Amino acid sequence: MAASVLSMYRRMSRWPAGRWLFSRAVCFRAPYFATIAPRFIALEPGRCEVEILDRRRVHNHIGTVHAIALCNLAELSAGMMTEASLPSTMRWIPKGMAVEYVKKARGTMHAIATPDTAIVDSPTGYELPVTVSVRDPQGDEVFRARIAMWLSPKSRG
Repeated sequence: MAASVLSMYRRMSRWPAGRWLFSRAVCFRAPYFATIAPRFIALEPGRCEVEILDRRRVHNHIGTVHAIALCNLAELSAGMMTEASLPSTMRWIPKGMAVEYVKKARGTMHAIATPDTAIVDSPTGYELPVTVSVRDPQGDEVFRARIAMWLSPKSRG
């Protein structure tokens, strides 16, 4: 699946509205992410960039981007980066997330996910820490997450 997601992104991003179509395809596969209406900016091994627009549906009661919308953005970008980077013999699942809300999140949010260590093919499972930084339109970090991804060999059956 890893190679297919990355090759699909590379192919579709060349089309007019291709990144938008790719975003819709991801949300079709994992419907909960549609709640934040993500827009993929970049996807490559070791890096994923995703944006969400400042819309009322992602706001909290004080008119800023809701904490859980930021968590969804972080999990999506970390998961897609992992998927695009993983050897075809491995699979992943989020194991845990630690987050920090640095300042009020206003405007379009731009997330960048990168692994903290190299992703390797392994005969046993291991934890991969992924850092996600979310910035506002001024480039200020408003949120950061460290997501523990559990990587393990695919079952052979």
